Amino acid sequence: MATASQTLRDITGMGYHPASLKDSALILIDIQNTYRQGLMQLTNVEPAIIEAQKLLKIARELKIPVIHIQHDAGVGTPYDVSAEIGAIAHEVAPIAGEKVIIKNYPNAFIQTSLDADLKALGIQNIVLAGFMTHMCVNSTAHGAFNLGYAATIIASATATRPLMSTNGRVLSAEEVHLGALVSTRDLYAVVLDDIDALLNQPK
Repeated sequence: MATASQTLRDITGMGYHPASLKDSALILIDIQNTYRQGLMQLTNVEPAIIEAQKLLKIARELKIPVIHIQHDAGVGTPYDVSAEIGAIAHEVAPIAGEKVIIKNYPNAFIQTSLDADLKALGIQNIVLAGFMTHMCVNSTAHGAFNLGYAATIIASATATRPLMSTNGRVLSAEEVHLGALVSTRDLYAVVLDDIDALLNQPK
């Protein structure tokens, strides 16, 4: 049985204690109908959306900043923001006062106003949820780290899909999901299993 290596967070002393939700901004990444059906349907997408909905409800009760990210890949694609397929899922639809940022790259900080918006709000800590775990969630967490933000990912509010490895082996969605999270947890973000783990942090 393999022995786990020390993470870079261990080695550098960064640790795994997230900021509390009340001291953060919630960023919901690409929770679009794109991922609920058809070509891009994700494994466990519906439970993840329900978890994101719960997280959003708590964030609204705390009156913290909420930012919705929506990916646009153009008309006729599964990410067509002008069509129902690319719309934000109704369970987490933005309300008045919640910013929606359209992006064109996996990292939500690239060629968008996200960094400037967070700086204008005086935000240092961000909580991430959305899709896909291995793609836009990870890419945004990495981008946040490189810009000096402290990111926390809520694993239960993310999801992905099975993918083929270079050796021809198909990795299950769970394997892709866990592999993506563990690689990001090595340095770039705190990863928590679920909402309770965020809310029940020791003081």
